[in-house]
Amino acid sequence: MSQKISYYTKEGLEKLTNELATLKSKGRSDIAKQIAEARDKGDLSENAEYDAAKDAQGHLEAKIAQLENLLSGARLLDETKVDTSSVSILSKVTIKNKKNKATMTYMLVSEEEADLKSGKISTQSPIGKGLLGKKKGDVAIIKTPAGEIEFEILDIGA
Repeated sequence: MSQKISYYTKEGLEKLTNELATLKSKGRSDIAKQIAEARDKGDLSENAEYDAAKDAQGHLEAKIAQLENLLSGARLLDETKVDTSSVSILSKVTIKNKKNKATMTYMLVSEEEADLKSGKISTQSPIGKGLLGKKKGDVAIIKTPAGEIEFEILDIGA
């Protein structure tokens, strides 16, 4: 399997690293306690608590492996070196919907960091893909599930 490279902000990378550390320490410790308690209750062949704890352990280890894989391909982006001449990852772009005149500002981030509530959209989303490489004043025609939407790029910042 080829390594997938993902780019992160400092806060996004710290969040992933902290989550992994928590799962490895507290998560594994909690699961070990659950297994020990279930084991103390006797016959393991008919012990639903033991089965559930072992199942939870499997899910936890899968999540840890997924995060380790993600972090092995993680690259930190220097937000001070973002090129603002065109839209790229970590660009803060202000766009205007040409049809309803609504303006929005989004920061383009990696898929794992995307959070629409905080104005962060993925470079893999339809809007993110449609904006990449565009310059201030350009019009991006983006295919969305609701049909084609025209967005004018009003501003690009870091």
